[in-house]
Amino acid sequence: MRAFPRTTAGASRVSRLIAALLALLWLGGCVASPLKPTPAAAPVVAAPVRHVFVIVLENEPYPVTFGQHSLAPYLAHELPQQGALLPHYYGIGHYSLDNYIAMISGQAPNPATQMDCAFYSEFKRSMPGLDAHGQALGAGCIYPADVKTLADQLDAAGFSWKGYMEDMGAAPAREAGTCGHVAIGAEDYTRHASAKDQYAAKHDPFVYFHSIIDDPARCAQHVVNLDQLAHDLQRVDSTPNFAFITPDLCHDGHDAPCADGERGGLPSADAFLREWVPRILAAPAFRQDGLLVITFDEGTDASACCGERGLAGGPRPGQFGPGGGRTGAVLLSPFIAPGTRSGKLYNHYSLLRTIEDFFGVGHLGYAGAPGLRTFGMDVFSAAPAAQRGTR
Repeated sequence: MRAFPRTTAGASRVSRLIAALLALLWLGGCVASPLKPTPAAAPVVAAPVRHVFVIVLENEPYPVTFGQHSLAPYLAHELPQQGALLPHYYGIGHYSLDNYIAMISGQAPNPATQMDCAFYSEFKRSMPGLDAHGQALGAGCIYPADVKTLADQLDAAGFSWKGYMEDMGAAPAREAGTCGHVAIGAEDYTRHASAKDQYAAKHDPFVYFHSIIDDPARCAQHVVNLDQLAHDLQRVDSTPNFAFITPDLCHDGHDAPCADGERGGLPSADAFLREWVPRILAAPAFRQDGLLVITFDEGTDASACCGERGLAGGPRPGQFGPGGGRTGAVLLSPFIAPGTRSGKLYNHYSLLRTIEDFFGVGHLGYAGAPGLRTFGMDVFSAAPAAQRGTR
């Protein structure tokens, strides 16, 4: 049926235009209006991961850790046969703390975090807000409350998280057993282990953000001693969606020998993994939809990948080079085929962006850098087509 008679060529053109407009109105949601931009598409993830476990070890380059004669044979040889090896995974800076902070916030090293914050000092801004790359410009240790973390993102999206810190609170006079840190402005004596307590706040990134520590009850609920992990792993509903696991200064390989007389270095790190990795792999949440990432904070050189950038006007992230060096990483998951090996380049910002995409939250700081690669089908080659999406 013709709604408008064709009396002239001009009328015909008008009628066609009006008919087209009416059709657009009738289609409604089927055709996007040019006056209203469509929302950005959700990121495509390579696997339906809903429980992420991250274990961070200390200060080893890839050839030492994963070489033929590695002092950590369980990590170097056994675990890659069960999952995926990422030989081209990089730290983002030197020394330790800046890497840990980057993993949960996307913030690049500043002069204080780069030196592991000998004093637990406030971050002082050189300009208000965040720059175009999501970076807080300035220097200091404890970031203002508007600088958010992955933990804040997960809370806002209804997911759960915990930081598990070995030895935290082992000597109560030294630091609390939850959310452990020294007083603001004080010297951070946890940087050095004692025979009884080898916890180091510089390896606990959560206590460097006012968005977390300003609510002591929330911080105490979420940043806990490692001993709680065994209990939490027993059931899916008690296992956090994101678990950040920090061994103490002995079992992360940092000290050798250790303050309590243990050998330390890679052998002690390997022993820690032999104890805890099987527990994680046996957990119902891991078997359902888990991913375990084991990596190191930094290597021994200052190489970088993935277009890494530092702070505008700030120091080079690697102090004497652009990054934190090649460390490698091992990933295990029901969605990873045993013996997988990826040739792709990744770093700590890639890890953060991957986790953010799993949970459908935005990208913080340099995790939002254009073109930054996330763990894809080069890693999750056993991912099923149907995504369960279970929390």
